[in-house]
Amino acid sequence: MALNGSTTNQALLHAQLELWQNTFGYIKSMALKSALDLRIADAIHHHGGSGATLPQIVARIMIPSSKIPHLRRLMRVLAATGVFAAQHPPPAAGSSRDNEDEPMLYTLTPVSRLLVGSQNLAPITTMNLHPAFISPFFELGSWFQHEEAPESCELFKHAHGQTCWGQADRDATFNALINDGMVSDSNFLMDIAISECAGAFEGITSLVDVGGGLGASAQAIAKAFPGVKCSVLDLDHVVANAPAGDTGVQYIAGNMFEKIPPADAVFLKWILHDWDDEECIRILKNCRKAIPAKEEGGKVIIIDMAIGVEPSDLRHKEMQAVFDIFVMVINGKERNEKEWKKIFFKAGFSDYKITPVLGVRSIIEVYP
Repeated sequence: MALNGSTTNQALLHAQLELWQNTFGYIKSMALKSALDLRIADAIHHHGGSGATLPQIVARIMIPSSKIPHLRRLMRVLAATGVFAAQHPPPAAGSSRDNEDEPMLYTLTPVSRLLVGSQNLAPITTMNLHPAFISPFFELGSWFQHEEAPESCELFKHAHGQTCWGQADRDATFNALINDGMVSDSNFLMDIAISECAGAFEGITSLVDVGGGLGASAQAIAKAFPGVKCSVLDLDHVVANAPAGDTGVQYIAGNMFEKIPPADAVFLKWILHDWDDEECIRILKNCRKAIPAKEEGGKVIIIDMAIGVEPSDLRHKEMQAVFDIFVMVINGKERNEKEWKKIFFKAGFSDYKITPVLGVRSIIEVYP
């Protein structure tokens, strides 16, 4: 009986641990946000592969001495969650001295290496952790209880009084936050996408990147495929901030809900998950009008999640489920294959191919 009681007790404690993991998950997010705000990864990176001690980090991030003990505790969380690694330095050659009293060395991990360098993911991570996107979730429970018209059923608008895209149109700082975030994600992902699925971009002579922001994806495609004439379609206030000089890309101000310029291929990276089914069908119908027949090379190339297409590990499944709730804040939606097929066929397309080679995202080719 004692053994059975002990087993039951341990099961209860394990359940409590799981409950705490979910309850305090926000601490990990806020610790990461603090690391970004303080540029801790850059401070460690400054000292090279050997790592940096806490005093060396403090010298770079310039915090008051009174906060150093608290920074040590923050670093312990960031090390425990795999953002950084922490270890005591190895003892000097020939030394018998215990190195436990030596200052801890903090080094970058594969995760934090994504936050440094010329093509880092710090901007998209900063965007995802911005209060404008986090604060609406405090209203999630009450939001579920209110009956709202579909066009008003946006958690972001419920919290801020305007849509995400409306705020981007009116607030230059918020607009820059989104554009910089999208550029950083494209700089990271597009080389991988082109390497893993080059065939999706071969055989076409022109491509329009719809909602392509500042053109990072189109620039990567133009560089990899010099024979493809690439252009970007986006709203006026976005195109107004397009990079100057010869980028190899043409920028066109317009609205994807109204008209898409003609091209062999339309490219939609992380666009359709921002919209509900009816809005996606409107966008896709305009894509269909813009491209030639399948026999002439016409296609739509999508980078988005396709939930459950391939057997994946628990972390992939969890992130896809979490991301579906994250985009719900702007009335978006992540889709499984059945849901993708439904909107493709309703928009007048005849076939599609999903290639799940981008982690939790896939490349989807859709044919007229």
